[in-house]
Amino acid sequence: MERKAPRRTKERILEVSLGMFNSFGEPNVTTNAIADEMNISPGNLYYHYRSKDEIVTKIFAQFERELDELFAMGKDRPANVEDTWFWLHLLFEKIWKYRFIYRDLNDLLSKNRIIETHFKTILQNAQKNTERLMNEMRSINQLKATDGEIRAVATNLVMLATYWHSYSYVMNPRKLDEAEAMGHGVFQVMVLLAPYLQGDARLLFEKLASEYR
Repeated sequence: MERKAPRRTKERILEVSLGMFNSFGEPNVTTNAIADEMNISPGNLYYHYRSKDEIVTKIFAQFERELDELFAMGKDRPANVEDTWFWLHLLFEKIWKYRFIYRDLNDLLSKNRIIETHFKTILQNAQKNTERLMNEMRSINQLKATDGEIRAVATNLVMLATYWHSYSYVMNPRKLDEAEAMGHGVFQVMVLLAPYLQGDARLLFEKLASEYR
């Protein structure tokens, strides 16, 4: 069996940085700390990335690409409530993977122009995709709502998903099970849709929701 080629230093820097940003918060991690964690010299790190801001921007670009792939999913047929639940799980997995972006969002927006401009687009795309899912559920009679209600619920859903991690951390900063908190985030988002679900879709929601109660 052929051995896999070792990961390049440039890729490893991003992987290690992401782990450290998630664990300690981006403002608390320096390039020297990243170099120490990798057991390389600061000069070696600067050869690949000139600053921590460049590392953050590169990680954010990865995050954008993965979200674009997620937003492009499931357009071959109308989505049902189970598809929506599954899509929300995938969304929260991305938030979990890049959770430092959400935890340190205000700080990042204030000092990184790319994140400032691109994160707004991410939220707009999330809004459009949520509205699409709700409209598709309406088209197959799983959801009953006006266009205005769909827009309002989609806005609230995106807002809750964006700030859920920060809320969970504030509520239990010392003993937070972040993976569990993400699962409960999916449930809280689905609760926003529940009043508009009807028929079998509502029954399925109750069944899925029982796992979180």
